Amino acid sequence: MSEITESEERLARPLIRLAKLVGVGTSYVGMSHDYHEIDDDVLIEVLAALGIDASSENAQLIAIRRILNERYSRLVAPTVLHIAGSEDRVLVNTGILDVPSASITLENGEPYQGTVEVGPGDGSQAYDLDGTFISNAAVVIPADLPIGYHTLHVKVADRVQDATLISAPDRVDLLDPMKGGSLWGWMAQLYSIRSSNSWGVGDYEDLKTMLVDAKQKTGADFVLINPVHAAEPVSPLTPSPYLPVSRRLINFTYIRPEAIAEYATLSAGDKNAVDGLHADTEPLNGDSQLIDRDAMWRSKMHALWIIFKAGRTAERQSAFDQFKADCGSDLEAYATWCLCYDKWGAPNGEESNWERKFNRNSPEIANLRKQYPDTLDFYRWLEWIAAEQLSSAQQAAKDAGMHIGIMSDMAVGVHPSGADVWWNPERFAKGATVGAPPDMFNQQGQNWSQPPLSPINLEATGYETYRNMVHGMFARAGAVRIDHILGLFRLWWIPENRSAMDGAYVYYDSDIMLGVLAIEASRAGGVVVGEDLGVVPDHVADALSSHGILGCAVEWFEQRDGVFRAPSQWRPYALASVNTHDLPPAAGYLEYEHVKIRERLGLLTGPAEEFEASAKAEQDAMLAMLVEQGYLDADFAEHREDHEADIIDALYRALKGSPCKLLAASITDAVGEKRAQNQPGTNNEYPNWRIPLADAKGNVVPLETLFDTPGVQRFAQIFNS
Repeated sequence: MSEITESEERLARPLIRLAKLVGVGTSYVGMSHDYHEIDDDVLIEVLAALGIDASSENAQLIAIRRILNERYSRLVAPTVLHIAGSEDRVLVNTGILDVPSASITLENGEPYQGTVEVGPGDGSQAYDLDGTFISNAAVVIPADLPIGYHTLHVKVADRVQDATLISAPDRVDLLDPMKGGSLWGWMAQLYSIRSSNSWGVGDYEDLKTMLVDAKQKTGADFVLINPVHAAEPVSPLTPSPYLPVSRRLINFTYIRPEAIAEYATLSAGDKNAVDGLHADTEPLNGDSQLIDRDAMWRSKMHALWIIFKAGRTAERQSAFDQFKADCGSDLEAYATWCLCYDKWGAPNGEESNWERKFNRNSPEIANLRKQYPDTLDFYRWLEWIAAEQLSSAQQAAKDAGMHIGIMSDMAVGVHPSGADVWWNPERFAKGATVGAPPDMFNQQGQNWSQPPLSPINLEATGYETYRNMVHGMFARAGAVRIDHILGLFRLWWIPENRSAMDGAYVYYDSDIMLGVLAIEASRAGGVVVGEDLGVVPDHVADALSSHGILGCAVEWFEQRDGVFRAPSQWRPYALASVNTHDLPPAAGYLEYEHVKIRERLGLLTGPAEEFEASAKAEQDAMLAMLVEQGYLDADFAEHREDHEADIIDALYRALKGSPCKLLAASITDAVGEKRAQNQPGTNNEYPNWRIPLADAKGNVVPLETLFDTPGVQRFAQIFNS
């Protein structure tokens, strides 16, 4: 069947030409190979979110001319990519008789000492820029240019223009143990796993213990945790770790007060006060039904204020000052936003919405900062302490012998009312959110309520926002898992007040963004995993693997037309797991917990009997594969109710039989937990991201004994055999 494309008549229309000029997709092929052309009014609104007026044909023609004039009037694009070890050519816009010259300033501020030559361009047609014909030449970027973020200076006559020159390795190298084999580790929801020293919610000290115990007691080389991006400063706290207020900073509610250096030197009165506040939260550790972040934070925040006010030694204050200087405006943005939130409340409603009334330059904001200097510094300090404790956990993992340590999860976006959007609105699209078009799983599409980064701003600023975010994550982790990595290639933008069906894909420069990942991962000696579940275009899969970025292989999803693929056929460049946090643990899945939840909450679009029948057929097909491949005794499959643990073990033996470079075991599977951490399509109907770790009988599993439990030890034996 020939590929369906837009007609020549449609492609000639100014609106379509304008959209394509700035990377807005005007058609797409859906999950079921169904072809869609985007309606004009949707395209106009998506272009408006990019700051482009396309409200009439005349406006569209003006916009096309303006954008082309801007592009050709620049000597060089604002951001250019170079692959280290190869010779690249960067086009320069010049007059036909002009001869450009170029030089490079390295990331460290020193001039590049090699020769930067200029050669002929690509021979493309000249452009008429208001009566001046613009042709092009090419700056030859030398193969020996080091990896980093440099500045390219281009000069033509008396004009000089700079560009951010991103020199990236061609791929992320595998860690040595992964080159001829694989590494394995655990998947954990940090907040759900508590020790007797927790304040009702798992914290960074618990993470440190978890990492060391995982290595020493099971031989694991990493722990994949939920995102720990920055959250609100006061209750109520958003339960979902995938809707942070900033992806640049980290979540300070995971601080352990007693692990702060200054706790040891508190006065007797202050120490008693902190200990008393801790005692107030101790009953929360035994609750097997619900994680109560708000109760935890009300006590913990008070304790942290006591420690902050006690002061620091000159040496510690110097370290704090250096942290503030290193973080720069990103820390000021978050700390100021926290101060406003603290004093003025959540930015919602009309009267109380300070985000709508004020911006970072408003005198009211400056006055608030002057009025509460201690509180402002408190929020800076919290971020410093959180960064210290997360870094300490990663260092402990490496000291224990882990090859990776922490695998951090990067959320796809940020809260629309969060610090990132408020302080730097120019970085984001205005009037659009990110989601997904309709597919067989979500017939109405999905709206994730997160404003997308503007590709125009990214290019104009040398991708600084993205670079800083990735750098910050690799500073305290050995691997980064990127949620919805397809977003580096394209994102489904939904105009404000429209349904998720009425959107369009906006395309990003994936080569540059993958290049940034390669730089930061290589500098950290780390690993990148991209969550690429669902339908992935061939060019995306090829780009990820060619850059050394691992995808995800989820055993329950490795099927086609009702037949499960043998693990031996899975792709090597992947993180393999039995399930995800959006599915019930293995025991719950085998007992059809996902069917019961959806039926109970009214989430089914058809008869419950049909969904249950399809779930049973899926389970039958999975067990058939396990039996056929020799991972499960046929008798166990026949009497599955009596052999649940054997089936779960078989699921994990199958993982071990794959060629995947990373293998992940879910802690919930190992202890027999049956409840899902998250039920997509719900908010408060289900306690998403608030389920404590418990065993098959509903008893809390404390961190102190977690890695000694029979299931954990059994899984370790499977992976270490």
